[in-house]
Amino acid sequence: MREYLKATPEVAEALAAGRPVVALESTIISHGFPYPANVECAREAERVARDEGALPATVAVLGGQLRVGLTEADIEYLATTPGIAKASRRDIGTLLARGEDGATTVAGTMLVAALAGVRIFATGGIGGVHRGAPETFDISADLQELARTDVCVVCAGAKSILDLPLTLEYLETHGVPVLGFKTDEFPAFYSRTSGLGVDARMETPDEIAEVLRVRRSLGITGGVVVVNPIPAHYELPHAEIDSVIERALDEAATQSVRGKAVTPFLLARIHELTSGRSEEANKQLVYGNVRLAARIACALAGGDR
Repeated sequence: MREYLKATPEVAEALAAGRPVVALESTIISHGFPYPANVECAREAERVARDEGALPATVAVLGGQLRVGLTEADIEYLATTPGIAKASRRDIGTLLARGEDGATTVAGTMLVAALAGVRIFATGGIGGVHRGAPETFDISADLQELARTDVCVVCAGAKSILDLPLTLEYLETHGVPVLGFKTDEFPAFYSRTSGLGVDARMETPDEIAEVLRVRRSLGITGGVVVVNPIPAHYELPHAEIDSVIERALDEAATQSVRGKAVTPFLLARIHELTSGRSEEANKQLVYGNVRLAARIACALAGGDR
């Protein structure tokens, strides 16, 4: 594995010393925002983690290597190079064998984080069961990764373009706990509430860290989802965002957009239809999730000593 897995010296030293490290994805750089907003978001997310006492480790596939921790030049490269592949679990072996590049998705980042020994990962929102999945079988690989990989994922719920009730059913079936940080409801990415419940409410990062410690001590495998609602000031109201999503979904169907292309298409249209407010909301929820993830990582590192 050493041939393919490369952590920066700073990340490697932190992991060896048991200091708090937070994994961050790179799909948000290559596919989440236009340039230069993607670079600004990546740098700010790393700054937030450091300010909270944790070391950020942005994950990507570069030149056929699994990279845990990126340089400024790496981030700029991912942000400005067209055609960077999305790297989920199924793609990583091929990308490494061919010496190619990839921006890791939630599933891909979880896999690499686990290989490197990083236990906490912050993202915007997880993938899930797509609307119409009973006919299309379109279910994000993120959910299966959560079922098998021992990483805690801090997010603002699942993207509102998904079928949220079925997403929660899938997580329950596969034994993945959904913990709400100061909330009893599962957030819907741009919105703080969805009308759907969480498995348990947690009031502090220390409580969440204790759950992770107990699960590890018992040998319980699989991930944990921690949901952290978007800051109230940046929330997009349910009625508005649902109307926008329905319109974007209709357009995607009309234009025969399918597979991996669906989510980027929908997010781009939502950005346009909300006059850019969805982009700012997306950034702010990412920063909030990184802040909470760093605090959980610090609590976990402190308790493990």
